[in-house]
This record gives sequence, C-alpha cells and structure tokens, in this order.
Amino acid sequence: MARHALASVDSTNAYAATLAPGLTGPAWVLAAEQTAGRGRRGRPWTSPQGNFYGSLVMKPAGPPDQVALRSFAAALALHDTCVSLTGLPQAFALKWPNDVLLNGGKLAGILLESVGQGAAVSHLVIGIGVNLIGAPPPEAVEPGAVTPVSLLSETGLRITPERFLEHLAPAFAQWEATFATAGFAPLRAAWLARAARIGERIRARTGSTTRDGIFETIDASGALVLNMSGMRVAIPAAEVFF
Repeated sequence: MARHALASVDSTNAYAATLAPGLTGPAWVLAAEQTAGRGRRGRPWTSPQGNFYGSLVMKPAGPPDQVALRSFAAALALHDTCVSLTGLPQAFALKWPNDVLLNGGKLAGILLESVGQGAAVSHLVIGIGVNLIGAPPPEAVEPGAVTPVSLLSETGLRITPERFLEHLAPAFAQWEATFATAGFAPLRAAWLARAARIGERIRARTGSTTRDGIFETIDASGALVLNMSGMRVAIPAAEVFF
C-alpha cells in the first residue's frame, strides 16, 4: 500500500483527495504537522508536532450508506492499534459515532469525506487524528464534551506517528477485508464489544434537537439506538454527550 510522508500540509484529508484521480490502490498520507486541520462539522483540529495526522484515500465499492460504515472499520483499527502498542485493552473504548477514548478522555477522532456523482462514491478519504504526545486544553472544547487526553500523559508511552501508522495500516486492512467479505455484522459486534457507556444514559444532539435516553445498541445501519422511556429511537447522526 502506498504511503506519502509530508513534513507539513494544510490538511491530510485535502492532500489525500488530490491523489484520488491517480489511485491504483489505497494510499496513506502522514504529515508531521497540519496548518489547517479540521474535525467534524468543520471545526479546527489542533495539530502540534508529534501527534498523528493521517488520512487513507481509497476507491470504495458499494452505495454511500455502505461506504460510510468504514468509519467503524477505522475506529476498530484505531482501537486495535492502541491496544497493541500499549498492552492496555481495558483503558480504551469507542465512543459513537467515531471517537476513541483513553481512560474516559478523547484520544482520537475520525473524519470521513467522500466525493461522488449520483449514487456512486468515486473516492473516500478517512482522516484520523490521534493525540500521541499532546492534547488541547479542556477549555478548548465545548461545555459537556469529553476532555481531550494524550497517550503520553495517560500512559507515559511516547509513540511516534510513523510507528503508529505501521500498526494502523494493517489493522485497517484487516477490518476492511472483513467488511468486504462478511459485511457490517462482524464489525458491529466488535464495535459494540468495545463501546463506551452501553446501557447507560447519554444525550444525543442533532442540530437544535437533544434526546436523552439509555444507549442500547447500534443498528444494522450504524445508527445509535436510544431507549427513551420505553420507546426505541434510532438516530443516524448526532453528537453524543455523557
């Protein structure tokens, strides 16, 4: 699999998208720093040197709703990578829809961006940011959001971005192969086994609508399922607060 290592870039996702027309297979982009990194909903992503800034660009098969399920493959690959590098399986959990938690704090995030025409997706970019050595201060995130943490501060381990990618790339390839051959069901089961706050009360906010309920599961489409006073509600997109 091709890998592109950059000293500095505006955004690994943006750079990865420029590679898409010439792709003969999936490619990873890794940058030492980003000058205009972004997270979900266009938020800026703090990008000090030493953290992981990477993007995978690929030409996926399937309709857009199936393509989007690769966010779960990425989350599982991140979880596997963190566990293999630290030997601390109980310290990590997955927060719906696409964050990795370490000791309850936000360690990593995932941003999917796709380009397509009609019902087809021509290419998919999976952006991944991991706080390997530093994290934004608590006051930099919105009230109620999970506090950011770094791998170094929580475990004392200093992992380089290059070493992290050496584990992450094959981990994602394995989950991608599982998804291609067996569909979403095994990924859903594996994700639920690693999920944070299953069976607990959470809040899901979509735009100006906030729903409170017990986090029961995710369904076959990847939607969050809340039990709200005995009524099960599937929520395809939201921000989750604990």
